[in-house]
Amino acid sequence: MKSLFNLAFLLWLLPFSYALRFELPAHSGHSAKNERCIRNFVTKDTLVVVTAIVSGSRGDGQMVNMHIKDAVGNDYGRPKDVAGEKRMAFTSLADTAFDVCFENTLVGRSHLQNPSRHVELDIDIGADARDWSAIQASEKLKPVETELRRIGETVNEIVQELEYLRLREQKLRDTNESTNERVKWFALGTMGMLVGLGAWQVVYLRAYFRSKHLI
Repeated sequence: MKSLFNLAFLLWLLPFSYALRFELPAHSGHSAKNERCIRNFVTKDTLVVVTAIVSGSRGDGQMVNMHIKDAVGNDYGRPKDVAGEKRMAFTSLADTAFDVCFENTLVGRSHLQNPSRHVELDIDIGADARDWSAIQASEKLKPVETELRRIGETVNEIVQELEYLRLREQKLRDTNESTNERVKWFALGTMGMLVGLGAWQVVYLRAYFRSKHLI
C-alpha cells in the first residue's frame, strides 16, 4: 500500500518538473553539426506535445529553426524563425525514438559579441500531453476526479511500457537462442566436414602410395 502511495505521489509531481533549458549559439550558414537535438522515446499512436520558448525576437539577426523527426524517417514539422512560444502536437507513427532539433543561424549583423538564444523546452507524452482542464470542463469532473483519472492513465501507460519491454526482451531472447542453435549446428557441421576431409585424405594417400608400391 505504501509503495502504491509513493507511486501516486511521484506521478502527481511529474507535471511540476522543470523544463529543459539551454543556450543555443548562433552560427553562420546551415550545418547539421550545429544542431542541438533532444531525444526521447515514444510508442506508436501516442500523443506528443512539444512546447518551446525561445528568447529574442524576429529580425534581431538570428533565426532559430526547429525540426521534429523520428529515427525511422518520419517528419513531424519544421517551424522556421521561432521566437517566443511555439507549441506543436503530433501522434507518433512508430515505436521509436524521436528528436527535437534546434539550429540558430546568423542572418544579419548582431550587436552581440557571441550571439545566442535561450531555449526552454518541454515535452509532454501520452497522458501528460492531454488538456485535462478542457476534459474537466467538458465532462464536469471534480479536480480530484480529474487528477485520479490522469494518474490512472499514466499508470496504464507505464503498464503498457513494461509489457512492451517484456515482449522486446522475449523477442531478443528468442533471437539469441536461435542464433546459438544455428552456431551450434554450424560448428558441428564444420567439424564433420573436417573429419570427413581428413578421412578422405588418409584413404587417398594410402591408395596413392600403394599404387606407387611404396607401402
